Amino acid sequence: MGTKGKQAYIEQLTDENKIISALAIDQRGALKKMIAKHQATPATDGQIENFKKIVSEELTPYASAILLDPEYGLPAAQARAESAGLLLAYEKTGYDASTPGRLPDLLADWSVKRLKEQGADACKFLLYYDVDEATEINQRKQAFIERIGSECEAEELPFFLELVSYDAENADSASSAYAKVKPHKVIEMMKEFSRERYHVDVLKVEVPVNMNYVEGYATDEVVYTQAEAAAYFKEQTEATSLPFIFLSAGVSAELFQETLRFAKAAGSTFNGVLCGRATWANGVEPFIVEGEVAARKWLNQTGRENIEALNTVLKETATPVSL
Repeated sequence: MGTKGKQAYIEQLTDENKIISALAIDQRGALKKMIAKHQATPATDGQIENFKKIVSEELTPYASAILLDPEYGLPAAQARAESAGLLLAYEKTGYDASTPGRLPDLLADWSVKRLKEQGADACKFLLYYDVDEATEINQRKQAFIERIGSECEAEELPFFLELVSYDAENADSASSAYAKVKPHKVIEMMKEFSRERYHVDVLKVEVPVNMNYVEGYATDEVVYTQAEAAAYFKEQTEATSLPFIFLSAGVSAELFQETLRFAKAAGSTFNGVLCGRATWANGVEPFIVEGEVAARKWLNQTGRENIEALNTVLKETATPVSL
């Protein structure tokens, strides 16, 4: 963990047990699609901003922090509970599919200094990374992360790096073929970006297996026995000396909670979660179809239940961040 200044910010992002139980709603492209599914027209900027604001108002009293984007999320950042810390995303949403390598890009009119001026307690950056892709692509990405790390060091702002694995040769990350290579992809990229040169403070990562292919959880094909899956969780923990938190990757709230229990039993020392769609996704439909009052009602009931159930699981499973 970096400087004293960074440590003070990290404390803003953890709960009373020193666990990160953060809510992620920095989705932009994905949220536009979710909204458009329930209406005949594309999502408007106002709808996106308003939904984020409602989620922030209703759910941040139960989260240690909220992750938002500066494009649509600043009203939501202002509306968060006083007890909740703030992470702001620094990356442009999505990637250019016409160019190989899923290359990262920054929001053009933002800097770490500017994120800090908006009240951020941390800068979050999402990187798609395939450890087996061409060296020239991965070196570009490594240099890119070094630059952001240096910026965060200069501002003494914590750097949360979100790593999402993929296989350049096999686009379907839900396939059993990808499930077989996922542990290698996830664990090796964690090793790379745990190196001191990147100045990362917290890694936000996937679990190292696809739980839908684990014996006992699988819906059809089994790729890993429970013992094999457990060994990968242990190996993941041993791959980094940095605090690391899990992303929910859009799975159901129930499966995510089960996954955390499995991780703990396997010896994982993860330090919390940044959980997005698993908490609030089903609130989009009432928001669009019935309006704000219905959305607030859903968030206050089901959304709150999702987050409180997750917090209960985290108390039993997550390891406190040691600063």
